[in-house]
Amino acid sequence: MGKARKNRVRSGRADPIAKPVKPPSDPELAKLRESKILPVLKDLQNPDAKLRTQAASAIANIVQDTKCRKLLLREQVVHIVLTETLTDNSIDSRAAGWEILKVLAQEEEADFCVHLYRLDIITAIEHAAKTILETLTATEPPFSKLLKAQQRLVWEITSSLLTLIGLLGTAREEILTSLTNNHTVLRLLFRLAATDVAPQDTYEEALTCLLTLSEDNLQLGQAITNDQETQCYEVLLKQALGTGPKSLLSCGVLHNVFQSLQWLDHSPGKDGACDAILISPLTRVLEQVSSGFDATNGDSDNASLVQVALEILASIGTDLQETLEKGNRSQPAAAKDDEEWNGIEDDVEAMDLDGDDKAVEEEDEDEEDDEDDDDDGELDEDDDDDIAGLEEDMEAVTGVDDPSDSGNLDDLPTLAELISRAVPQLVRLSQVPPISEENQAIQSHALAALSNIAWTVSSLEFSEGENANVFEAWAPAAKKIWNKVITPIVEADSADLELATQVTSLAWAVSRSLGGNVPLVNHQHQKFMALYHASKGQSAPVPEGQEQADPFQGLGVKCVGLLGSLARNPAPLEINREVGVFLITLLNSSEKDKAILPADIIEALDQLFDTYGDETAACDEVFWKDGFLQHLQNFVPKLKAMVKTIDKRVQTELRTKADEAVLNLGRFLTYKKKHAPK
Repeated sequence: MGKARKNRVRSGRADPIAKPVKPPSDPELAKLRESKILPVLKDLQNPDAKLRTQAASAIANIVQDTKCRKLLLREQVVHIVLTETLTDNSIDSRAAGWEILKVLAQEEEADFCVHLYRLDIITAIEHAAKTILETLTATEPPFSKLLKAQQRLVWEITSSLLTLIGLLGTAREEILTSLTNNHTVLRLLFRLAATDVAPQDTYEEALTCLLTLSEDNLQLGQAITNDQETQCYEVLLKQALGTGPKSLLSCGVLHNVFQSLQWLDHSPGKDGACDAILISPLTRVLEQVSSGFDATNGDSDNASLVQVALEILASIGTDLQETLEKGNRSQPAAAKDDEEWNGIEDDVEAMDLDGDDKAVEEEDEDEEDDEDDDDDGELDEDDDDDIAGLEEDMEAVTGVDDPSDSGNLDDLPTLAELISRAVPQLVRLSQVPPISEENQAIQSHALAALSNIAWTVSSLEFSEGENANVFEAWAPAAKKIWNKVITPIVEADSADLELATQVTSLAWAVSRSLGGNVPLVNHQHQKFMALYHASKGQSAPVPEGQEQADPFQGLGVKCVGLLGSLARNPAPLEINREVGVFLITLLNSSEKDKAILPADIIEALDQLFDTYGDETAACDEVFWKDGFLQHLQNFVPKLKAMVKTIDKRVQTELRTKADEAVLNLGRFLTYKKKHAPK
């Protein structure tokens, strides 16, 4: 008989996940590892429950320190917590374990949450949530009869879970979907949000978590409204109409629900529910804030609540755009993908253009010479398109729509509430003196909310008397915004470019909605020209979570867009001429002045198209007398050369809009020649 084969698996083999960790090369870190990190990790795995609990608490305390946190991560503390601490018999250890993971998720980048997700943290959260639900709903003994220390530990674990759920939900879409699909997690959130069992801070954390998860989340919106166990939707609605933090956070959750379910002004939900019912409680929060020397009297908690209210109002102002696009009689002039920078939305493939009107070829052909270009950029004078066809082309260039029925604010209750209730408070808070961080934050958020509302209104067509009722309600508010908010900040000549960018964006939106009827004082348009030169060449800021900036969000583009709007008919010819010369000079200087960015050039062309696209307007005289046609013809080859420098693979949107600029410049010049004065 052959000998029995020996088991080659060594009983003492180390955990394959826990690979040996090399000590750090830095002497200070190596000393810290030996003196503080390794001993506490050893105790975390000690057979003695008391030592394990003490070690978990100690780690929870030191994990906020950057050096300790990095060393703990090197020693694979996450693996130990997930596999041992969270399953410990001691609730104290489990509470400390969840605290460790919460702090790690807060301090590390979003990738850490993705790492936790891949380690199946959702299952651990589900198990803990189920245990908490059973504890809260138990009858023997009822939760209220537990020792205070036991209740405290339950709420500590709950708080850590809520923070983790919120962070996980924002880390990646697939994680959000997994959380939304988890019935136990939703049951915990709904029970905490819809009952008064939790302490105030835990209750607010639950609402904050729901607020985070419910954004653009149709499935969660449906789950909230369909919840029969706790009647979560009904409770939130009742609380939203009250006062205090509960009301504020409930308003935020309901706004997300209304938006995801498309409960808009023209298609309201249960009992006519839409954003209009949220404006009043949100503005009540703002009314409590002083507009004096110190807006919040140094109360950071109050300042935080005000900022949340302003953020919700800003979101409502933006999302109202969807209402205007879907089913209301007040039709938008043009759908905007991203506020002011949607550009000209021509269907390039459908255009039948020849000669210099052809689109710039694909990137593979970019290196070829443009043999068809004349040296002076002249266009084919023998274009056989008829006048009607040219006028249709011009409509596409300038974005002029067919007249629609006048709007009615009865059809737009949310807009009516924003204008009558929110705008006065936003104007007031935009005037707070920026003497503290709290005041600066409030002013910034108030300006953002005003800007969002103004951009939404500016999407409506008012030029031919359309939407007259909306304009009648909006115009006084818009002029008040200009006089009370924009003018004081512009006149102060602040060196704060971030503030200047916000105010310029707001001014652009207001001027678009008022047409040429802006209440300018003291040659304000010249101040924006000076602001452009002061900020020229500065790239747009990179939004958080994005790899690169949107070139059309720079201050330069906003200055150019605003100036074009201020020059629009029926603006005085003097202002129109100054702005027109400024835009033409910008184009002529762009070849030598590399601080003039391509996005600035594209916006300048769009503003020239819009300003001088109507030959019946009084400012058409400026176009011809100042020789703008020749300048634009000479600019054609320069524009094409600029377009070729834009890498379509790296800057797709910029290249697309640059291609459109070439097309539209050709069409514009052809049109103007056909309509030259006799």
